[in-house]
Amino acid sequence: MTDLADNSAKRLAPSGFLEFARRHRTLLAALFLLVFPLLVPFKALAVNILIYGLYALGFNLLFGYLGLLSFGHSALFGAGAYICGILMVHVGMPWWAGVLLGCVAGAAMAAIIGTFAIRTSGIYFAMVTLALSQCIYYVFYQATGLTGGENGLRGVNVEMISIFGLRLNFVDPLTRYYVVAAFVIVALWILSRILASPFGAVIESVRENEARARASGYDVRRVRLVTFILSGAFCGLAGALQAIHLSIVPIELMHYETSGLVVMMALLGGMGTFFGPFVGAAVFLLLENLVSLWTVHWQLFVGAVFVVCVLFFPRGIWGSILHAMEKK
Repeated sequence: MTDLADNSAKRLAPSGFLEFARRHRTLLAALFLLVFPLLVPFKALAVNILIYGLYALGFNLLFGYLGLLSFGHSALFGAGAYICGILMVHVGMPWWAGVLLGCVAGAAMAAIIGTFAIRTSGIYFAMVTLALSQCIYYVFYQATGLTGGENGLRGVNVEMISIFGLRLNFVDPLTRYYVVAAFVIVALWILSRILASPFGAVIESVRENEARARASGYDVRRVRLVTFILSGAFCGLAGALQAIHLSIVPIELMHYETSGLVVMMALLGGMGTFFGPFVGAAVFLLLENLVSLWTVHWQLFVGAVFVVCVLFFPRGIWGSILHAMEKK
């Protein structure tokens, strides 16, 4: 009888842990991010993983939770970076205002693209977002007076920041990491609240069965548009943080390659998972940095890893780990 009880407890333990993890996912993610700089080779890489993880998080809200594949998220990421940089360089706004308005710019750009794109679905949606993002790319490319054109926007410098009267040296890599991490943790908390809300349930219902959601009285187009705008806000915030991190906004941030990059990160980490985008960003950027030390053809190795993950781990790295834990 005791053995039976022990076996039952063992079977229930993983599910109990997963339920605890789901309820406190933001706290657990925040605790991990606080110690993350100690686990990577250098702090600048940790900051890049944070920023691109946030970028992938925004993309995953649309792709993983709503089921719409976009090839135009580079426009949202780049809009946040450029608006933050333009406001700081040409208007003289403080860094925190530039970051917040960069987030707003990402949402506004998503509203513009989404207004046209949500009328389509499937591959047509992906192609419309790609085409519109490239149009926006060339607009920013030609606006050399504001954006710097081919050379990018320079002078987005942040050296000292003041938080509640405390002056911090933003040039210090560890300080920079924790400032960026603060924004990322707030974004994770907001996403967690969105997913736990009734609207979060509607998002997933549209993904699972669009016809049934429409028959239940939900405005599917409106759900798509609002989700696209929320996705744009996260991506815009990531872009703004990238601008102050690099002190420059390169035009490549708006290129379609940046859209392809976030697709790879989301798939590597696991679509529709809360922390998967950060796992995907970490794996991709770590491979890029480590393999590039050995060969300039690092893309071949990273591409091979991506193919293996897609073929044998279709849920992604983090998604496969969660699935294995649920089966125990």
